[in-house]
Amino acid sequence: MLPEVPDRILLELGRTEGGPEALAFLARDQDTRRLLLLRAVLDAVAGADPALCPADARRRLLEDWALLEAADAAAAADEPVGDMPVAGGPAGSPARVRLLAPLVGAWAQRCLRGLGTDPARPGAPQRARELRCDLGHFSALAAAAAARAGLSFAVRLTARDGLLVLPSLGALRTAETGDTSVEVAHRGGRLTMRQRGAADVVVQVERGTGAWSGAAAWTPAYALPGLTTGAPPTPLDDLDPYRWVQDSVHHLGLSGPASLDDAERKRWLHSWSGTAVELRLGGEQRLLEAVRLLRCLVPLAAPPGTEPGDCTGTCSGTRREAFGAVLSSAPHGPTVLAATLVHELQHTKLVALSEAVTLHRADGKKRYFAPWRTDPRPYDGLLQGTYSHLALADFFQQRALTLTRPADREAAWAEHARCREQVGAALPALVGSPDLTVPGRRFVDQMVAVYERLDEHPAPRGHAVRAQAYVTAARGLFSARRTPPTE
Repeated sequence: MLPEVPDRILLELGRTEGGPEALAFLARDQDTRRLLLLRAVLDAVAGADPALCPADARRRLLEDWALLEAADAAAAADEPVGDMPVAGGPAGSPARVRLLAPLVGAWAQRCLRGLGTDPARPGAPQRARELRCDLGHFSALAAAAAARAGLSFAVRLTARDGLLVLPSLGALRTAETGDTSVEVAHRGGRLTMRQRGAADVVVQVERGTGAWSGAAAWTPAYALPGLTTGAPPTPLDDLDPYRWVQDSVHHLGLSGPASLDDAERKRWLHSWSGTAVELRLGGEQRLLEAVRLLRCLVPLAAPPGTEPGDCTGTCSGTRREAFGAVLSSAPHGPTVLAATLVHELQHTKLVALSEAVTLHRADGKKRYFAPWRTDPRPYDGLLQGTYSHLALADFFQQRALTLTRPADREAAWAEHARCREQVGAALPALVGSPDLTVPGRRFVDQMVAVYERLDEHPAPRGHAVRAQAYVTAARGLFSARRTPPTE
């Protein structure tokens, strides 16, 4: 049985805070849920209809699990040095690190949906083929973990649409298109990949993230340096096939996944290099959250409608099934990336907390006004958005009180005033809801306390007036769209 949320942690998180103990609690709880999810996949495979998951697929999954267990045992016996935990990620053996990587959650959820398919329904044969591809990814995950543990092995993997991805290592572009068989062997830190009609590709496994090869067909996985001194690298994952699953819930306004070239990786690195400083200017809490919770970044393409070279638009999001992952288009500098992390990691915190304790029992009907959206939001969406904007209001206020350059300080006050006014417009609906549970009521009361505390350092009047006008205009537009036209 999973542990209850301690009261002090609930109150800390309600203030958009959370010290090391609170953040570690969320991470442990999510890691436990991930292992339970993987157990559910194994159980579902064992009980699946043979028409959906034939015996050879079940047998291969068990073989892959055995390889993961061997990797785990090798690390426990202090055999060859294995994987390093990702930033804020789970420590432990290469097998555990790989299983708890954010995008494995997206893979597992997709497998469960596939395994729940009714074989008698139309389209079931196609879903069965997709399920076989999905389960085949587990073979690649197990091979990557075993290579990082230093195990010698030889397996046959399948490249999907001509691409074989080995999580945390890299990807092989095969000579043939379509689904292609690849023999993968590991010995002494070197992976050898053999395919029909092409020369062998030899890859040297590197510590942490990535694997080097002189072959043009190989693309190494990439990671950004540790956010702070002593912190491990943060993967910038533009390879994993589950970083964007088309049949998952789409995020309004988000573009699709991006594959980065060297110039684009340098652009990310430039923004990332100054992000810790920018986070700290908004309070040590914001830097702590990023170090403890961020496990990988998934680059997205430029937002829809953005012109080439446009430096104004970015989009970002999180996925409930991928704890620790933040999806974002290329940031325009460290300040923008820092604000993106503050915003998205609040969603990460609140989703994790909501799975550990019931905060409300509201239905999913979209009826609430949210000043940051043009469409009505369900209660949970309003809570999520208000929580993230409250943290942003605090973040920008701290920056405004810390920055010395007048232009930077004014920009921070403008952002603070807008976020604060948006929160103020949304809080009455949250506070007045009869659907809040007792823990939810206490949580929202802490949000109100933070909102009131912001008044201790009000924004300059000009910024406050413009923020009020912004929210008034947003409310007017919302009401106009909700009012039926008169005859």
